[in-house]
Amino acid sequence: MLRMNSRRREALAALFFITPWIIGFLAFQAGPILASLYFSLTNYSIMGSYRFVGLRNFAIAFTQDRLFWKSLYNTLFYVGFWTSGCLTLGFVVAILLNRKMRAVGVYRTIYYLPMIVPWVGACIVWIWIFQPEYGLLNVFLRFLHLPQPLWLLSEEAAKPALVVMNWWAFGGMMIIFLAGLQGIPSSLYDAAKIDGAGPFACFWNITVPMMTPYIFFNLIIAIIRSFQVFVCAVIMTQGGPLNSTYFYMLHVYNNAFRYLRMGYASALSWLLLLIVLALTIVFLRSSRWWVHYK
Repeated sequence: MLRMNSRRREALAALFFITPWIIGFLAFQAGPILASLYFSLTNYSIMGSYRFVGLRNFAIAFTQDRLFWKSLYNTLFYVGFWTSGCLTLGFVVAILLNRKMRAVGVYRTIYYLPMIVPWVGACIVWIWIFQPEYGLLNVFLRFLHLPQPLWLLSEEAAKPALVVMNWWAFGGMMIIFLAGLQGIPSSLYDAAKIDGAGPFACFWNITVPMMTPYIFFNLIIAIIRSFQVFVCAVIMTQGGPLNSTYFYMLHVYNNAFRYLRMGYASALSWLLLLIVLALTIVFLRSSRWWVHYK
């Protein structure tokens, strides 16, 4: 009986301490999520009354909204190239920084620093770098007698420019890869070298298979994160030129807060959720064939 009373008191104390989080979650996360699902089925516009329209908002996105497909294409372009670039850079730099060298901690800090730089300040700096006439990048290309694109002013170059700009924030992936590399037992490499394996054979048959769980984790996180690209497009291009950097989240933002079509913006948000969920499920299902756990 005494033990039951003690457990009951512990349960009540735990419930008491977790209650503020439960209230906050229901009020500021679960509540708005459920509300957005309801508003996606209405013509809610923040101001005035609204009515239930069923799946009409979703039908409009697929059949009448030209910018829906344009923003989705731009976002998929960004997701593909940004994710692959960041994974490659993070993995290569992690391998280089996994070696024993002087001041390796300083190098790791330098490569991670872009992750903690405020995005607004970073975007302003990159606007100057991409400036066509006296920007640092074109000055360097001019010195090498290479073509100097208009970058953010060019329909063809603006989207790749934003992809390249955001590549510099690969420090988060690098840290995760570095943790994975340091967890690989050195005895595996020693045994492989005794059997006559060279550096490439060790990398391909030991490092890569042992790192697949970390590659998979970074891949899923990168896909989810890259679909939410927004800040750089708003600050640097406003979706231009000619909607070449008009990303999906910018389309949601404009419909919600510029055109006050909150119901339609909610529908767009749920479509994005379904797209990301579908891609995540595809990669989760495919992981059984290429992800190797210990």
